[in-house]
Amino acid sequence: MTTDPITPTPPPDIPLPHADAGPPLPATGTALAEGPNAGAEAATPASPAIAVPPVAPLMLHMPVDVRNLSLALLALFASVALLHWASAVFIPIMLSLLLTTALRPAVEALWRWHVPRWLGAGVLLLAMVSGLASAAWSLSDGAAQLVDSLPVAAKKVRDNLKARAGGSSPLDTMQRAATQIEQAATENSTTAAPRRGVQRVIVERPPFNIRDYLWSGTVGLMSALGQLMVVVFLTFFALASGNLLRDKLLRIAGTSLERRKVTTRVLDDITRQIQRYLLLQVFTSVLVGLATGLAYWALGLQNAAVWGVAAGVLNLAPYIGSALVTGASALVAFLQFGTLDMALAVGGASLVIHTLVGNLLTPWLTSRTSSMSPVAVFVSVLAWGWLWGLWGLLLGIPVMMAVKAVCDRVEDLKPVGELLGQ
Repeated sequence: MTTDPITPTPPPDIPLPHADAGPPLPATGTALAEGPNAGAEAATPASPAIAVPPVAPLMLHMPVDVRNLSLALLALFASVALLHWASAVFIPIMLSLLLTTALRPAVEALWRWHVPRWLGAGVLLLAMVSGLASAAWSLSDGAAQLVDSLPVAAKKVRDNLKARAGGSSPLDTMQRAATQIEQAATENSTTAAPRRGVQRVIVERPPFNIRDYLWSGTVGLMSALGQLMVVVFLTFFALASGNLLRDKLLRIAGTSLERRKVTTRVLDDITRQIQRYLLLQVFTSVLVGLATGLAYWALGLQNAAVWGVAAGVLNLAPYIGSALVTGASALVAFLQFGTLDMALAVGGASLVIHTLVGNLLTPWLTSRTSSMSPVAVFVSVLAWGWLWGLWGLLLGIPVMMAVKAVCDRVEDLKPVGELLGQ
């Protein structure tokens, strides 16, 4: 007789222990919730509250010390004030450095042909001064005729504007009304009986004295000639001394070979960029002169070639030169043709040429040749023009080229060079 083994069976509905099981059930004697959902509420464990740490906000750390930056800005403002106050000293020095950089290759070429530096520098400077003097003398007659024709041109422009407006302008009407009111007030004051104890006072204007204007103009002319002589002599001494200034700067840099290499690269970079800038100015001036002469010849203006030469020379003075050429050529065109339309056409042609070349082509080419951004070039012209006037417009870009060349080679000033670069 065979008997089957009896296997014990576990009791039903008894959960086995598990590692991921929730918190244990309450002990015996704990009060449970009553109701239909009592089992569900008892089986659902309460999830503990998890504390989430706060996220720290993103912070921007300053790469430089704020105190050092403030001191640098104060030093910059003090330097700008000094440059503005001592402009009579710094402008001739900067002009001399610019001429020295431009004429040094020619002097060095003459020196290689066994011509002394002082002789080559003297010949070049005398030729330059003589050329400028002869050009000014040849244009003096035309300038005098232009000044003499200003009153006639102003009267013709006023009559033409009146004819176009169909009678008197509102400005003339207001002027006549003001004159009548002044005459009525004068008649009343003369016919009225004077009051007792009141003395009438008449203020007379001082007569026009031409000697005062001649004196002020003579003083200004003598001052300009004095500054020109200072520039000529400084340039002569700098060219005659050869590489003396360069050698002194190398000795000041120190005895380290690395410092000497950096100083040499900075000086070479400054010289190369200034020479490129001067060549660019010559190129744009020739382009402006040719375009202006051809445009005036096509419009039928007399002496178109002379106007082209004047436009090319005055292009060296940004903004001021273009304004002079535009206004003078429009006035001469009005005197020649007698119509306001031709005057506007001639002046508009000059304005378009100077705008395209001076405001678009020149900043772009300058940025390509000097590794400066067009925005930095334009802002530099505005800032130095505000600081030194007409000379600032001419010297602003070379000064900023030298500043950028120094900043690119100095570790602490690299952010400034990066700001000025492309």
